[in-house]
Amino acid sequence: MTIRVLIVDDHPVFRDGLAAALAASPDIEVTGQAGDGPEAVDLAQPGAYDVVVMDLGLPSMSGIEAAARISQSPGAPAVIVVTMVDDVDTVSAALQAGARGYVLKGSSGQQIAAAVRAVAEGGAILGPGIAPRLLERPSRAAPPSSTVPPAAVPDGLTDRERDVLALLADGASNAQIARTLGLSLKTVQNYVSRILDKLQVTDRTQAALRGRDLGGWGSGARDIDR
Repeated sequence: MTIRVLIVDDHPVFRDGLAAALAASPDIEVTGQAGDGPEAVDLAQPGAYDVVVMDLGLPSMSGIEAAARISQSPGAPAVIVVTMVDDVDTVSAALQAGARGYVLKGSSGQQIAAAVRAVAEGGAILGPGIAPRLLERPSRAAPPSSTVPPAAVPDGLTDRERDVLALLADGASNAQIARTLGLSLKTVQNYVSRILDKLQVTDRTQAALRGRDLGGWGSGARDIDR
């Protein structure tokens, strides 16, 4: 059986290098590549691929959001996150979004190929060093998007936009938000722009104040900052 793989990363050099590394395995064929989240969602239709290898810091849509959209379809391909982000909150968010594997970009081509095979066969896998950190993770408050009472959430905001707004309300800069959520700076800037539009405010300060008014956001956002 040949495993059909879609590689999603906004760096063409990395995509090409990973495609070449996976192609060294006779049972794996890279049949598609995407440079952002929306393109990945469009391509990863049920039956088109067996495995999607997904970065997190994507333009237009985060890898976590793309993984969630892909995974919700019946018969969807399995998603493996391959990223440089190794904090436990991001790992947990990716797994909750439906990812079946989480591997760091420092892993060898053989390790990533082994992860591809594992999830293609219905398993789940965490790369070296990830599982122990999850097991050792202390009990802590839930992420901002799950601590806000539903009635206090502005209409039209996605879960990820709520996370960004919660960090905005706590005074985080775009760079801090990007680091905390495992997103690129451009992606955070796009989220902030959409939040301003949806809240009908003109700047991030007004958005932060609006977020604080809605359910007391900002009280624990720093807990997940790295």
